[in-house]
Amino acid sequence: MITRRDLTLTLGALSFGLRATGAATAQSYPTKPIRFIVPFPAGGSTDVGARVIAEYLSRTFGQQVYVESKSGANGTIGVEAAAKSPPDGYTILVTTDTVLSNPHVFKTNIDPTKDLMPVIQLSRQPIVLAAHPSLGVSSIAELITLAKQQPGLRYATGSGVGSPQHMAVQWFAQIAGLKLEQVPYRGGGQAINDLIGGHVKLGSLGSTPLIPHYKAGTLRLLAQTTEARSPSLPDVPTFEEAGIKGLVLDQWLGVFAPAETPPAITARLNSEIGKALADPAVRKNFLDSAQEPIGGTADQFSRLVSGDFAKFGRLVKQLDIRGE
Repeated sequence: MITRRDLTLTLGALSFGLRATGAATAQSYPTKPIRFIVPFPAGGSTDVGARVIAEYLSRTFGQQVYVESKSGANGTIGVEAAAKSPPDGYTILVTTDTVLSNPHVFKTNIDPTKDLMPVIQLSRQPIVLAAHPSLGVSSIAELITLAKQQPGLRYATGSGVGSPQHMAVQWFAQIAGLKLEQVPYRGGGQAINDLIGGHVKLGSLGSTPLIPHYKAGTLRLLAQTTEARSPSLPDVPTFEEAGIKGLVLDQWLGVFAPAETPPAITARLNSEIGKALADPAVRKNFLDSAQEPIGGTADQFSRLVSGDFAKFGRLVKQLDIRGE
């Protein structure tokens, strides 16, 4: 006959064994290269941030951490590839908050709140509205005047329909009473090339690919979506400062693992990536591209993910954004 004491001892031994196995998994991980999937083409904010962290982790882990671009379908191809990968810590997703807005606009094959496990927030940055000098505007007020004279003025985004970059401009247009037409690109690198070339005169993008061209004087930055000005863009007003009240929308980068990845592995990733974000050289790299390094716990990131998923659902309805 099994007594209560026997059962307690058995369960205690099993619990100890599981903890020991998890600790051993974390200590031995990784034993082979790690793949970072970025769901957008090279050259944009996500690619830049992922490569900075991958380089640091390659040194820390003694295993290559490499970045693979799997772009297409507004980022959903790469996201779904990561979510459906074996949950062993060797395929990791680095993406923007578009991962949370897409399901409200398109039919997707995964639910990011169930099929992905938040690991850590890498950074946040403003979404910036940029203008080619040939457009002849230097402020939001001048753009509003021009856009009322030219309804349907086109603007580029680097992450497609329903992305926060798209939402930011549609929100601005709704408040200002404008009609603007989106030109969605597969990534920030492609969008910036056409913007610099003057093929499209406006762009709503993450700050990273814009800053070098802003400093060179080849682009004008009209407004940024954060509540306060980014320290890297102190001369660029926020939308609220420019008179577009209530428009505040950060863009962030985060790291996710497939659901069911062992907690010991995601904890190790969180710890090592957190150390990377505290490294002075890594921080400088992020800050130079107007990305504020964040870090924090997986629980903190999970709360952000949950809140933003709900927020984007509200904005998609409010702005009447529909997938093509």
